[in-house]
Amino acid sequence: MSVYVAHRLFAAHDRALAADLAERLAAKVGPGRVFLPFCDTDEEDLIADVKGRRLFELDRERLGRLDAMVAILHGPSLDDGVCMEMGYAAASGVPVIVLTTDFQTYSLTEAGPRLEFPDPLVQAVATRIVRVTKLGPPTLPSTPPQSRFSGFQTRNVAQMNTALDATVDALLDLPEQTPRPLRSTADPGTPVYVEASPYAAWGRDHLVKACTDAGHTIVLPQRFTAPDPVAGALADLTAVCSAARLLADVSGPETPPGTALLIGAAAASGVRIAAFQPRPTFTHAQGREPNWRNLMVQYATDAHLANGDAVRSWLAA
Repeated sequence: MSVYVAHRLFAAHDRALAADLAERLAAKVGPGRVFLPFCDTDEEDLIADVKGRRLFELDRERLGRLDAMVAILHGPSLDDGVCMEMGYAAASGVPVIVLTTDFQTYSLTEAGPRLEFPDPLVQAVATRIVRVTKLGPPTLPSTPPQSRFSGFQTRNVAQMNTALDATVDALLDLPEQTPRPLRSTADPGTPVYVEASPYAAWGRDHLVKACTDAGHTIVLPQRFTAPDPVAGALADLTAVCSAARLLADVSGPETPPGTALLIGAAAASGVRIAAFQPRPTFTHAQGREPNWRNLMVQYATDAHLANGDAVRSWLAA
């Protein structure tokens, strides 16, 4: 069994948590069968002409030969790189186990169905969700007395240990199966899937109009309006994997999680992808070229469009 651990990379505590999970998995399936990004791509010390692209290539090569993925997700602001990787795995027919300790649930309306994650797509692609929401039990009185902060830390560590062990068990309980990709070959008349950004004030109409003006038919997301958001999300995933193109607005502080997931699914399915972002911001890391998005999102896309003229040119190509 080859397992990919998808996790947020940008802080030491996130990497340490993922390494803890990888160590527990390796004890069960063998260290050579567990892939841990940043660690196994030697990200801090890697030297390459275009380092971000090389890291993307190394991760994508491993994404192409998986038996399972474990994705660690934290809270309401989900890492866009992890979501992209989840979409790639899901479209490739690879089971995805999601680990979360978020104690909140979410809904698209105040009285709507409760969801495990803010975007229904994340829940829809998960084969299994391991959700451990409560602190570990209080520790017994100790001598010398334990401070309340130390005791609280101990309860959090116990919660994470429970979650990690449950995740390993869930992985080992997966039935043996042959991946069945969602990929399909689009014909020239297949619509363009248009994904708007919830962070952008301009909405989706400008992208829809550009597509229709260029003679394309369009498909819009169903998950935000469907009575069953998860069923709508699965319809969105299927539609993207069979589309000719994905036109995704990635505007905002990070790529919206559902959008990132669809970009990963489209990349796995051979769909042409354009990212619309008229006001880009850049991230900088030692030895890496400036990136205008998470590098997994950036290099999965075929084009970066900054204005209407660029959108129209891409649609005409």
